[in-house]
Amino acid sequence: MSIKKISKTQPDKFEFSSQNLEIAKKIISNYPKGKQQSAVMALLYLAQRQNKNWIPLVAMKYIARLLNMSYIKVYEVATFYTMYNLSPVGKFFIQVCTTTPCMIRGAYRLVDACKKKISNKQNELSKNNICSWTEVECLGACVNAPMVQINDDYFEDLDKTDIEKIIEQILSGESPKPGSYKGRTCAEPKNNRKTLVNLKNA
Repeated sequence: MSIKKISKTQPDKFEFSSQNLEIAKKIISNYPKGKQQSAVMALLYLAQRQNKNWIPLVAMKYIARLLNMSYIKVYEVATFYTMYNLSPVGKFFIQVCTTTPCMIRGAYRLVDACKKKISNKQNELSKNNICSWTEVECLGACVNAPMVQINDDYFEDLDKTDIEKIIEQILSGESPKPGSYKGRTCAEPKNNRKTLVNLKNA
């Protein structure tokens, strides 16, 4: 697994857009008086989405002021959880699950495709700076292995050809379609096998 790195290049300032500030205020209002700091995780994620998939240090300081908490506490949360990116990852961030179920089903063929088409190293931007990839632990879609998460979406039942096509779309600036690439609905059995569909013969 890769080690989280903080970008050496940092913007001078950050603040929520007017729309995101309203969202942030609504999130904070969900917590009782004196417990508003519990909104820190949601606000960090909101900042990440606004700032092209990563959180600069000034955003952490901004959130600290917004929640009336120390900067170091925000920093501790941001550096602890893998869901937060602390350096640029591109418009499309590909997380490849390589935990046992996905590994058995061919996850490392997906990793090989990422190395070939994006970058040989994890968390390194593609030549056009549009995407990067990393290995992650279980993403909770074991029955649809192997799979990847791209930004907020799951791409499931993949093989090397599927992931290569997805990456080619991304590198061309297109948004690939999420879901099963074997035509499954949710986690139905492979080849659409079903049980208890003919109760007369049961």
